[in-house]
Amino acid sequence: MGTLAPTAVDVICQHSKDGTIIPMRVRLTDEDGIYQAYTIKQYRELSKRGAYTTPDGFYVCNDVLVFECKIIVFGQSKSIRLYYNTKQTVWMMSA
Repeated sequence: MGTLAPTAVDVICQHSKDGTIIPMRVRLTDEDGIYQAYTIKQYRELSKRGAYTTPDGFYVCNDVLVFECKIIVFGQSKSIRLYYNTKQTVWMMSA
């Protein structure tokens, strides 16, 4: 994982009948300002109760869901972390 500050991204997700959120696609802008969309191939939820700092330096609390995801970029598997703030309904990403 990188140490850059998380950036806001668009995420398409699925909400299951039990309320679980499943991230499915992430869209972000590249260095040229063009939107790029990536399908999430694998994910796991890493959320914990309480306030803490994640390994990539992002401070989270009970209102933030944390997902570790794998996407394919130029044929290579890449790990990213998605953060969903349930109060502000905002998705953030770090890579």
